[in-house]
Amino acid sequence: MKNFITAPVNFVSVLFICLIVSFSGYAQTANTLEIGDLAPSTSYSMMNVDGTQVSVNDINEENGALVIFTCNSCPFVVGRGETTEGWEGRYNGIIELASENGFGTLLVNSNAARRDDSDSFVKMKSRAMEMEYLAPYVLDEESKLANNFGARTTPHIFLFNSDLELIYKGSIDDSVDSAEEVKEHFLKDAITRTAEGKRIKTKSTKAVGCSIKRAKS
Repeated sequence: MKNFITAPVNFVSVLFICLIVSFSGYAQTANTLEIGDLAPSTSYSMMNVDGTQVSVNDINEENGALVIFTCNSCPFVVGRGETTEGWEGRYNGIIELASENGFGTLLVNSNAARRDDSDSFVKMKSRAMEMEYLAPYVLDEESKLANNFGARTTPHIFLFNSDLELIYKGSIDDSVDSAEEVKEHFLKDAITRTAEGKRIKTKSTKAVGCSIKRAKS
């Protein structure tokens, strides 16, 4: 597996800043869901960028549901410049693959502490339009869904089967900076193997990204 922390010094600085956790908000969250756990708050409705209300139940399909905690500005999501990609550019391909294999997808913005800045609802709408997201992009008020999932980073991946039992969690793949350098397609493999009735080889990986910015209580 590719080592995520083999990077120039300037990236290490960005990584350090991104991974600082607001303990006053995060300390109140539950532990991250474990494989086999049922998804919590599945009927909790959140505002989509198109003005509709969407819950995890709403996007659960024949084989399950994919929940991606994301945001508008984290360099692990959007990339760190012209020479890097970030994972966001792979979202639509994953959403399409998920749909083809009987999974619905939900993109969730839980950065409650940045609603007056980069993660405002207005900027979420702009980001969704710019990236032409193929799945709902919803605002998680007061990080409620993130807290109940124990989501830590942007991005943080949770894949559930049709009974909404957790079957994969962690990262999308092993190369944030370049899709061409990916050696381990963790999420894609979990999606396709589940649809084929096969055992998922890697059910849990480390979620790598910026900390979710929870509002201070």
